[in-house]
Amino acid sequence: MSEIVNKENENLSSAINSLKKGQAKMDEIIKRYRPPLNGERYLTDKETSERLKISRRTLQEYRTIGKVPYILLGGKILYKENDLLRLLEENYCPVFSK
Repeated sequence: MSEIVNKENENLSSAINSLKKGQAKMDEIIKRYRPPLNGERYLTDKETSERLKISRRTLQEYRTIGKVPYILLGGKILYKENDLLRLLEENYCPVFSK
């Protein structure tokens, strides 16, 4: 019980490392956080293509043929997150059981 606590102590070192990892994760979350506008989140072209796992060129083609709704604002294209979720739900193909 009379152990001296210093930075060479394994428990203290482990706790400090855990705190540093937690701080790094929090920094990443804060960096990526975008508050919703009137309850709606808007995604950029890059974010949308990453989430849908498609190329940005494919996403552009989807816009051209009217497959994906979007907003063009001052040369920047934005997508409503809820529109994308609805689009995915509408195109969902359930598994047929035999």
